[in-house]
Amino acid sequence: MGSNKKDKTKINWLQKSRESWNYNGSKRPPFAITPKEGQRSVWDFPRPPAIEKVCKPVIVHYKGVTIANSNEALAVLETASPPTYYIPKGDVQMAMLTSIRSKTSLCEWKGNAVYWTLKTGIDRPVAWSYPNPFPEFEVLKDHIAFYPQHLECYIDGEQVTPQSSEFYAGWITSDLVGPFKGEPGTGHW
Repeated sequence: MGSNKKDKTKINWLQKSRESWNYNGSKRPPFAITPKEGQRSVWDFPRPPAIEKVCKPVIVHYKGVTIANSNEALAVLETASPPTYYIPKGDVQMAMLTSIRSKTSLCEWKGNAVYWTLKTGIDRPVAWSYPNPFPEFEVLKDHIAFYPQHLECYIDGEQVTPQSSEFYAGWITSDLVGPFKGEPGTGHW
């Protein structure tokens, strides 16, 4: 009986979280920067998020050592945030990572996340994954996403700028305009 009540509470939380956003990519808010030719506004990204295949090289380094290198990454595009990049585990040096058993979180779209750190050098999460994502995001299973705040991350040779946040981990490239969630004063989004 208790488990059934817990499941209903979780479902209610997920539904409320999914419905709480005022912006969903259908119309840019007045404060959004208008993109120039060749640029994209994160305010045009949808909610629920979309997944886009990335055919450009996506590379992650730590102090010059390659942790991941892929031409088959997936970008998750979500309203107000720069994309997060998910790299197939087969393209990640998994021997360099170890799971953080004490840290988990729940995304209202993707499910329960687990976190990863480097075996040496950094004593904080550098990546996360969804071992059992919700059905809509099943394609993210067996992929790892990395925080550009703690690593050197590149898309097609361009080093990305990290999203301004310790929680959000979007990769900002020169073809994106915001403002981006996570910047000061954006907590109400």
